[in-house]
Amino acid sequence: MPITERREQLLDAALAVIVSDGYGRVSIDAIAKRAQVARSVVYGAFDDLDVLLLTLLDRQQERAFTRLLASVPDTGRAADPVGFACEAVHRMAAMLREDPDTWRLILLTPATTPPAVHARIEADRERFRRRVASWIESAPAVAEEAAPDPEVLAHALVVSAEHFARLALTSPGAIDATRLTGQLRLLLGGIWPATSPGPASQ
Repeated sequence: MPITERREQLLDAALAVIVSDGYGRVSIDAIAKRAQVARSVVYGAFDDLDVLLLTLLDRQQERAFTRLLASVPDTGRAADPVGFACEAVHRMAAMLREDPDTWRLILLTPATTPPAVHARIEADRERFRRRVASWIESAPAVAEEAAPDPEVLAHALVVSAEHFARLALTSPGAIDATRLTGQLRLLLGGIWPATSPGPASQ
């Protein structure tokens, strides 16, 4: 097997061990067993466990947060902020379905998660909050007395999104994206009523 494919195989095995057993149980032996290879194969691809785990974190971070950040542009005005936010919910729901293990590591972090991993996740969470706040600021102007506080609303939206994402991972089907977007239209329609379509367009 080419070394690039071997590394991907071992990273997938490490991810499976962490998701099923937690960081406390991940080891070269556990990864080798999950990948059905000898320990020497693991060491032939990675210098040690720390290097393997850092490479795994880099890979999953790239997969998860690059796509997440892309779901909310950081430039330009959204002509229909309510509709745009609802579309973002559907894109995020698709991300959870397509790569649940990555999001379990991010949103359901075990107690044994290393501090460095926690710090990386929180840094990306802050990047996403800033992107959401920037999007709120770029939305069409509303009456001054009704204008949202971008920082506060961004925190509220991100916390809510993470809550429902965790629910989707632990109780699939409990509340689907269509129900969420219906309520999102009601809430955000109070801020941007002129751009919020009526029930007939949902």
